[in-house]
Amino acid sequence: MRVHVLGAAAGGGFPQWNCNCGNCARLRAGTLQGRPRTQSSICVQGLPGPDWALVNASPDILSQIRATPALHPRRATRDSGIAAVVLSDAQVDHCTGLLMLRESTRPLPLWCTDPVYEDLTRGNPILGVLGHFCGVERRTIPLDGSPFSIEGVPGLQLAALPLASKAAPYSPHREHPVPGDNIGLVLTDTASGRRLFYAPGLGERSEAVDAAMRSADCVLVDGTFWTDDEMIVLGLGRKTGRSIGHLPQSGRGGMLEWLDELPHGTRKVLIHVNNSNPILDEASPQRAELVARGVEVAWDGMDIEL
Repeated sequence: MRVHVLGAAAGGGFPQWNCNCGNCARLRAGTLQGRPRTQSSICVQGLPGPDWALVNASPDILSQIRATPALHPRRATRDSGIAAVVLSDAQVDHCTGLLMLRESTRPLPLWCTDPVYEDLTRGNPILGVLGHFCGVERRTIPLDGSPFSIEGVPGLQLAALPLASKAAPYSPHREHPVPGDNIGLVLTDTASGRRLFYAPGLGERSEAVDAAMRSADCVLVDGTFWTDDEMIVLGLGRKTGRSIGHLPQSGRGGMLEWLDELPHGTRKVLIHVNNSNPILDEASPQRAELVARGVEVAWDGMDIEL
């Protein structure tokens, strides 16, 4: 199984277009030891071949495709290496890119949960707009852990796990979460049995999620904020990380404590990193702490092979 990171940043990317925080300002000035990142998305395949499953379609999808030759058209005048799209939630930074794929020569195969489908037909009717272009062929992601496969992507099996997090701001159930608003995905190589757990939005621990992470060979999980009050302290917002569905890395009960408990040999990678997070500075003490704990930070173009 090969997982290719198309984008590793949270909403807004890094640097964010209107942000002058220390990280963004220093990156633009060339004084930050770090690299720019687009908004989070991955593509995955089981066996080597021409087609991939795209997991989340960020607003940066066109630049991500241009930077990824494996997704370029090869077999016809109009073609794509994207066999289907799988959504982990209905957040803007994970679904807006669907509109950028409207020139598809066939309806886009789209895997999503029922709550996400409701959000994208009512709260933010992207799928209705796409109906005037290529349209979609919707496939339902089961929430009982039943495995499913993507046509055209052999050797790969997926299974969903509901997560405790927040629905999109425009969701009819923003303040009353339901199972399926956000999911983690267990990606399994059917030949080797090796697994990757993917959850770019993870708000709190649960026994089910803990079990999925412990049984995975690699976890690619929420790296949005270093501290719960990060946005407040920097004057960038008024909400805590936990209140918008993101478990911070540091502090009691944070992501790093959780990752420390995983079995030896588990590869640990943070994704969906907000522009305010000090771990984006590769010379920062926070980044040094990650290195000491054996935790990586995803970057655009990163490949994970299992």
